[in-house]
Parts: sequence; C-alpha cells; structure tokens
Amino acid sequence: MRNQREDALLVLEDGYVLSGQAYAAEGRTVGEIVFATAMTGYQETVTDPSYHRQIVTMTAPHIGNTGANDEDPESTRIWVAGLVVREPARRASSWRSTREFEDELREQGVVGIAHLDTRALTRHLRDRGVMRAGIFSGSALPAGATARDASAISVLVDLVRQAPAMSGAALAGEVTTQERYVVEPTGEFEGKEPLAEIVAVDLGIKARTPAQLAERGARVHVVPQHTTLAEIVALNPDGVFFSNGPGDPGSADHEVEVLRGVLSQGLPFFGICFGNQLLGRALGYGTYKLDYGHRGVNQPVLDRSTGKVEITAHNHGFAVDAPVGEESLAPYDDGRFGRVEVSHISLNDGVVEGLRALDIPAFSVQYHPEAAAGPHDAAHLFDRFLELVAARRQAGSQTTGEDA
Repeated sequence: MRNQREDALLVLEDGYVLSGQAYAAEGRTVGEIVFATAMTGYQETVTDPSYHRQIVTMTAPHIGNTGANDEDPESTRIWVAGLVVREPARRASSWRSTREFEDELREQGVVGIAHLDTRALTRHLRDRGVMRAGIFSGSALPAGATARDASAISVLVDLVRQAPAMSGAALAGEVTTQERYVVEPTGEFEGKEPLAEIVAVDLGIKARTPAQLAERGARVHVVPQHTTLAEIVALNPDGVFFSNGPGDPGSADHEVEVLRGVLSQGLPFFGICFGNQLLGRALGYGTYKLDYGHRGVNQPVLDRSTGKVEITAHNHGFAVDAPVGEESLAPYDDGRFGRVEVSHISLNDGVVEGLRALDIPAFSVQYHPEAAAGPHDAAHLFDRFLELVAARRQAGSQTTGEDA
C-alpha cells in the first residue's frame, strides 16, 4: 500500500523540508505545525476545535488502528488543518470501529502526509519552536519540488510564510456554535429536576465537557462565543463555564469583559484551557505564547494544594503569566477580585496550569479534565465546580429564608 501513495512534502517556514507520501486527501494545506504526544484518541484529537488552523504531528509512530466511529468525535467535523503521521495503519482492528480513520480524513478533505521521520520533526520543533508549515502533494507540488529543486522549494516556503500566524489570531468565533442549545441531566438524573443551571460559553467546546456536567445532574445551556453578559444573566445560571478553544487569548477582549461581568456578579466560574487563559486576563495577569506548547494525554501536573500529581490531557500553545510562589492580589482594577493563587503547575516546565481565586468563587485549569481523549485523573474538577454552585445556592436559600 505504501508504494501506491503519491509523493508529498512537508515544508516549514524556516526552510526545513521532509519528504513523505500523501496521506488522506491530496492537495495543499497550511497552518501552525504542532506535535501531540498521545498514543491513541486520534479521532478525538482531530475533532477538537482547539486544533483549528493547526497541522498536528502525531509522535506515536502507528496511527489509525482504532479506526473511526460515531461515538468518539468531539464536534461535528474535523478541525485540524492537516495531519502528519509516520506509519498509517493498513486497516482498523478495533471492535468499535465502523470505518477507516484515513477514509474519514479524506472524506472531509484533510490533507496529510505519512512515511516521514516524525521524531526528527518533533525534535526540530522542540529546538526551534512551533511555526507555520505546509503539506503539499499531488497537483499542489510544483515541478522539481520532490527533487528538492531550490526554486521550487522557495515557492513552497513563500506560500507557507503567507499563512496567518497564531499570535494575535481570534479564532473562537470561527468554531463556536451558532445557536444556543441545552444538554439535559443524564444517567441517574435523567428526567429529574436539575441540580444546577450552568451556562457554558462555547469557545471551541468538546462534546464530552457538557456531558460531564450533565452526568452530575446539571442542565447545561451551551451558548455562542458572542453571547453578552446580559444574555447570560437572563438565563438565571447557578454557575458559568468557559471552554477550551483555539487562538490567542490576547485577542479575546469581548470574552474577557464578559467574564469580568460574571465574576462581578458573584457567579461561580470554572474555565478550562482557553477558559483558564481568559480567567488570567480577567484577573489582570498577562498571557504569552509557549515555544512549542503542551499537547497530548500524558502531561504530569502538580496540584499544589494536595501535593498529588495528575496525568492530564493538554492542548495549548499559550499560558498565563502569574506568580507561582505566594498568593498575589489580582492586578485588575486595584485588586477588585481579591487574592489569587496558582493552583497547578506543569512538572515538565513549570508553566502555570491552574488558577484559584481565594475571595470569589472562581477557578480554572489549563488542561482538559473531560478526558476526551485522555486519563480521568482530573474529572473531580467538575465535582469541585458543582460544589461551588451548591454552596452559592444554599447561601441564597438561607438568605431568602432569613428575609422571609
């Protein structure tokens, strides 16, 4: 099967070129190239909206053996700009598979490349940092490109450099739901009065996230990225959630202002990934772009309050710049939101992986506790959020009783 594939090239903006063979659709694609260290869960990976405009390199050498099915997608489509794999599976061998993974990519027009040295590529990205790249195959390859003709490669490098950079990109509005929808309580809570009403702002949300809250008895109102504070408050929520999503948090001014309104209302707040970065900005801290980011399902994170290490799922290229040592006063508006501590840190590089407000009911983590795909170590964070919600509801009912 390998010798039936067309030639393909992977070209990075710094001129680094790797030869391979076409995988999935043929043609041209450009985007920011990143690497993900998961050994499985690739259907969840490619359907994660946080990968919008990114070419994903899978560091595991053998991809596709679990195939594709209708249960594992995290959204309604594939979002990756392209996929880089070393050895594609000849055929799916999972009992849950209903079709081939490569066929799924091809049907959705995802241009990929296979049979190249993904280890060398990953080392290059770790040394130089993530950057723009392009995959070219079939008619998208100019004459002489596969022979590494200098003028042909120069043309491809120029095409890559014309692609928009991730810094400054506002992408949540491109991946969000267009209409509000509701996820009702499930499992033992199905058909019963919800334990809480949660508004989840979709910045690139994965399906498993509202499902986690629904399994715990919450009714989840998933709303678009452009939703206003007034529209959120009109839903009378017991708590507000901000999801993961793509792009530069420094460009998300609307979302930050809405979140500051949520915090000022005293509503319990929980954010993950992009939501963590937006909480950082709302509190007055800065954000910055990481050299190569954290992506995969095997990232060790220290919970500083318990001393426990959790193995977590990550997908982020930006991080919050907050003091890791002692608690600090949130810089925004002369400390309006009170004291904040960094609750979690990465054990690989010390990056801030979580924030906890000490004077208002708000916290966030940089990773993905919904475990789609990935370990379940951090699922308890959904319980923590609903405990904050329950405490606020109880305080509200006691106040009402005293007033009566």
